[in-house]
Amino acid sequence: MTLFQCILMGFLIVCAISVSFSKNLLNSVLIYMSYSLVMSIIWVCLQSPDLAITEAAVGAGVTSILFFSTLKKIKAIQIEKDKNGQKEAEKDE
Repeated sequence: MTLFQCILMGFLIVCAISVSFSKNLLNSVLIYMSYSLVMSIIWVCLQSPDLAITEAAVGAGVTSILFFSTLKKIKAIQIEKDKNGQKEAEKDE
């Protein structure tokens, strides 16, 4: 195992622990995305490009989009336009 792979494995462990302790849902999704991307790099290092493409597409792509849309529907995240619009409306009053 090379030094690069050891660093990637350490990063995976840090991501797994930090997603467990993160209180912000948006940060948890972003950490999960980075975990999936690092895992796809590890699959490439292990000479398995088919798994790497699948991990990148499903883990970091489709799943993250589903998480973001879910967070938006439960109003855990808001679009910046909405926040700025509300602040401007409050200033006018």
